[in-house]
This record gives sequence, C-alpha cells and structure tokens, in this order.
Amino acid sequence: MKYLLDTSGWIEYLEGSNAGEKVNEFLEAKNNEIYVTDIIISEVISKVKRKNSNSDLAYDCLIKNSKIFEITPRVARLAGLLHAEKRKRKSSFGLIDAIIILSARELGAKLITKDNHFKGFKEAIII
Repeated sequence: MKYLLDTSGWIEYLEGSNAGEKVNEFLEAKNNEIYVTDIIISEVISKVKRKNSNSDLAYDCLIKNSKIFEITPRVARLAGLLHAEKRKRKSSFGLIDAIIILSARELGAKLITKDNHFKGFKEAIII
C-alpha cells in the first residue's frame, strides 16, 4: 500500500510519541511504500530546527525511510483550486495542506497525519 506521511506524522515519529509509534508501524510494514513531498521535508526541517533538535538527523531519517514525490504543475494547479474552495468554509485550511492532500491523490496513497485539517478527506488516516 502507498502512504504519504505528513509533517505532523514525521514529527510524532521523530519525537517518539504514542502517535509516532503508529507511524512506525506503517514504516516497518514490508509491503508499504512511504512517500514524502519536498514541501513536507521543508516543514519538518523547520519544526525540528525551531525546537533546537538535530535537523540533519531528521533529514536523513526522511530520506532513508521514504520515496520523494515531486510536486508537478498539475498538482500545484489542482491544489490552488482546492485551497480556494476549502477556504470559503474553513479559513485555517492552508495552501500547503491542499498541496499535500492533492499529492496523496496523485500517488493513489493514503495520507498519514495528526492534522485535523484533513478530517473529512477520504485519503486521510488521522493518527
């Protein structure tokens, strides 16, 4: 099965929380393909650095444990449209959230996340 691991999931995993243990189960399952986007990498590194933790170690962990999904112009366009639509009803829904959920759709993957912004999306698995 394909999974896109969201920023919140990676942070939980890196911190070793209870939710991070759930993430670890996805990472260790033999038939799972774990993906990350470039924007998720940026978010994780920023959060880790702001906590004065080892951003190099976090980066290595992401790279070693996942495949990179590069955002295409098509995904960017669809994300812009989704963002505009969702902001009409939920002002806190971010453009990065739209890019992430559209990336999961493009991959045909489930999104592993702790972020409630994704509640209601069929692709989302909230940990």
